[in-house]
Amino acid sequence: MGASAAYEETYRRYLARLQAVDPTAVQATLGIEATPEAAVVSFCGEPYRVGPSGVSGPDGKRPHLSVCVVLCNYLLRCPGSAPASAGWVAFREFRDAAPLIASFANTVEGALARAFAGRLDALRRAAEALGARPPVERFPYDFAACIPALPRVPMLLLFNDTDQEFPAACNVLFERGAADYLDTECLAMLGMQLARRLEQERR
Repeated sequence: MGASAAYEETYRRYLARLQAVDPTAVQATLGIEATPEAAVVSFCGEPYRVGPSGVSGPDGKRPHLSVCVVLCNYLLRCPGSAPASAGWVAFREFRDAAPLIASFANTVEGALARAFAGRLDALRRAAEALGARPPVERFPYDFAACIPALPRVPMLLLFNDTDQEFPAACNVLFERGAADYLDTECLAMLGMQLARRLEQERR
């Protein structure tokens, strides 16, 4: 089964499970807007409607299947209460991440390093377009930004630009509690969507 077919099957299975979820019961924990029929979730700064009838984006159309899967997983895994922040961690530190570590390093961190090498101002503008804010902590990088990928699931972007000695390098971190909101595969897909959207905002 190809990736697209697998995503489609997962998406349909998630929609069936959402029949038993009242979005208003999870809105406070997730920090989203909701009616009994559907939730409205901010995904990389844009509103998406999520419910048993399907997922639709700002244009009213179904988004990429990976986005649909991530948003459904997010609603279905809602924890009983919002976990306390326990610091930032690399993707590789999540349980079951091992098969996806190389892919995440290439399609997320590597892709951003390649796309924005020598273009630090463009990265700053792209991050701001996704709602990025300076992190509370200070990091020894050329650029650091906290991006609200999903409510309660921020991502930390750390970027060092190329210089005479080293190529550009990027790290994308999650709060440790992110695993309470999404499974590991969806965390990887969230990272890929972040990279894709930053590249789309590049100018």
